[in-house]
Amino acid sequence: MTRSLAHPTRTVALAVLGGAALAAPLFTAPAHAAPAPSPAPSVRAQATDAAEQRRVLRFWTAERMRSATPMEKLFKPRNVTRSEVRRGLAKVVPPVSVRSIPNGGSQWTGGGRVVTTAGRVFFTYQGRTASCSGDAVTSANKSTVMTAGHCVKLEGSWHTNWVFVPGYDNGNRPHGTWTAARTLATPQWTATEDINYDVGAAVVNPLNGQRLTDVVGAQGIAFNQPRGQNMYSFGYPAAAPYDGSRLIYCSGRTINDFLGSQAMGLRCNMTGGSSGGPWFLNFNEGTGTGVQNSVNSFKYNLPFLNAYMFGPYFGTDAQNVYNQAQNS
Repeated sequence: MTRSLAHPTRTVALAVLGGAALAAPLFTAPAHAAPAPSPAPSVRAQATDAAEQRRVLRFWTAERMRSATPMEKLFKPRNVTRSEVRRGLAKVVPPVSVRSIPNGGSQWTGGGRVVTTAGRVFFTYQGRTASCSGDAVTSANKSTVMTAGHCVKLEGSWHTNWVFVPGYDNGNRPHGTWTAARTLATPQWTATEDINYDVGAAVVNPLNGQRLTDVVGAQGIAFNQPRGQNMYSFGYPAAAPYDGSRLIYCSGRTINDFLGSQAMGLRCNMTGGSSGGPWFLNFNEGTGTGVQNSVNSFKYNLPFLNAYMFGPYFGTDAQNVYNQAQNS
């Protein structure tokens, strides 16, 4: 059995746990449990002064963005074991009506806030330009973007020249290019690239005197939520049959990964470049708003599972990344 991050190009063998082709029981948090102490998220400074911000903006020409390689083509994930994702107190979010469930991967034409909060992420990884996806979320600093851990750091190296382009549309940047002041990842991802904790974030610099979510709006975010719910996933897949030019979405009821991780799965044909794109609970198609509760992370190279995208469970460690980002 093999698995790849977001789309197969390079793969890694994993041990099958148990061998039964059935989803594991839904995981629920004890209502009385307080969050266990967790190590602090890892942080890397990016473009922290005006001269560096100008340099990064000059670097990302339209041609470099078009030619950026989907991140999933540049690495292979490490072996993982089924580890317990840290949990905190659960919070139930009331559902809203949905219409386009299920959907396996189509261009989003519904409009709403998601077309401005979701965007492409570009960075340099080991001397190569690469791309992922991300989403602007409600935050104290109005400057926080959530993405995948491998979209900020991989194989011991933090990505550089990191920028977020909200609302990217076929080469157009209607809301500007936002340079990162710092990027963050869970300590588990930083230390061992544990796929259960493939969560990252960025704090972006102001642009033209304005902060990110004052310009593009923000999505909600939630942690320690019940599994097995209907969710919507968004991203900018850039590997065939997609080209990174449009915002694509999938929707449906999530399953639990019953093989090598504690991730959640969603039937979805998005490919490389979509990593880091948001998963929403309670997504309202009319307003394009929801509550972010995961990110696109990886796919398995297995006939019976390659139709599914998997995303990490947003537990306490993901929440710590968000909290440190929004308060920095």
